[in-house]
Amino acid sequence: MKQERAVRTRHSLIRSAAETFERHGYVQAKLADISASAGVSLGALHFHFENKAALATTVETTAAVSLRRAAWIAQRPGTNALQRLTDTSHALVDQLHRDVVSRAGFQLSGEAAHPSNVNLRQEWQACVRQLLAEACDEHLLAEHMEQHDMVATVVAATTGFELLGRKDPQWVSHRSLSGFWRLVMPCLATPAALVEVDPASTVRELETMAAVTG
Repeated sequence: MKQERAVRTRHSLIRSAAETFERHGYVQAKLADISASAGVSLGALHFHFENKAALATTVETTAAVSLRRAAWIAQRPGTNALQRLTDTSHALVDQLHRDVVSRAGFQLSGEAAHPSNVNLRQEWQACVRQLLAEACDEHLLAEHMEQHDMVATVVAATTGFELLGRKDPQWVSHRSLSGFWRLVMPCLATPAALVEVDPASTVRELETMAAVTG
């Protein structure tokens, strides 16, 4: 019973910390506010986490696990690399939209005030680079486009959505992302490949997944 209560307390602190980091940023976040929001004493917080840095690191690593899992689920066999890229972006947007820990962890991984070994933006860039390289091997990419430019465009736009979404959640939505892919995909793909890519193909599946996984 004590162990179960300790696990619940830890989870509550992680979520409370994520909400506080998302709202105020790492520097302005206060441990007293985090513990109060979680309904525990400051002493109980320090029992689980040595300091604010340790708590932020846990939020980051928890977010990384969730986001990596979402990206892995989106890598469906039997789909071409451009569809997998589109699907993965939708899966990550869905995770960011509905999970405050994922949003806070992604935000923290870019804050200079909190040095970390986790860099979720770099991981996303590597994912985009890999999938576009696979698309090239599958002869799906337009010949006039350089892969480096494609990677830069996709990463800059999608991480920009996350940044804008901190003030307006509509930016972190399937609608915004589908619109982006409808505009960009004709520049990336060959005419033959373009007809096989649905810019919003995972929306209904992701909503179903969210309902099942809670």
